[in-house]
Amino acid sequence: MTQVIDRFRSSTLGWLRGTLAGWGTCLLFLAGLLGTFYFLAQGTLQGVALLLPVLMVAAIAILLVKWLENLGTAYEITADRLILYRGLVRKSIDEIELYRVKDVRIDFSIINQMADIGTIGVASSDETTRVRPLLIPNVERARARREKLRELVNTARRQRGVREIDMVHEDI
Repeated sequence: MTQVIDRFRSSTLGWLRGTLAGWGTCLLFLAGLLGTFYFLAQGTLQGVALLLPVLMVAAIAILLVKWLENLGTAYEITADRLILYRGLVRKSIDEIELYRVKDVRIDFSIINQMADIGTIGVASSDETTRVRPLLIPNVERARARREKLRELVNTARRQRGVREIDMVHEDI
C-alpha cells in the first residue's frame, strides 16, 4: 500500500468563516440569540419574538447539515492516486490515477482568500470526472494542496512515461 501524503475533508469551520452562506448562518444565529435576550429582558416574549429562537435552531440545523456533509467525504492523496471516501452509512471509495489528471484548478472569492480556503477542481480522463470535474469545496490551505497535487501529477506522468497530446480540428 502506498504512503498517504495528505488526507483532508472540506472544512466546516472554513465554510463558516470563508463564505457568505457561512457568515449568513452566523448572523442568523446571532440575530436569534440577541433578539431572544432583548425580548426576555423586556419581559415580552410573544408574537414575532417567539420566532427568534427558531432562527437559532435554523442556524444550528444548517451548520449540522453542512458538518455531516463534510464528515461524509474525505480525500486522500498518495504518490499515484487521489482517493475519495464517501458516505457515512453507505460508503464508497473512488480513485483517480494521478497520471490521468488533465487539469487542477482552484477557485476562491475574496472572502475565501481571507479565510485561506478554496475550491479545488480536478479534471481527468478517469470516469469519475468524465462528465464534470471533481470539485473539492472549502479546502483549507487550498493553494498549497493544489500545488502539491500538481507536483504529484507531473511526477506520476514522468514515472509512467505518459504525455498528453491535444487534438484540435483544423477546420475550427
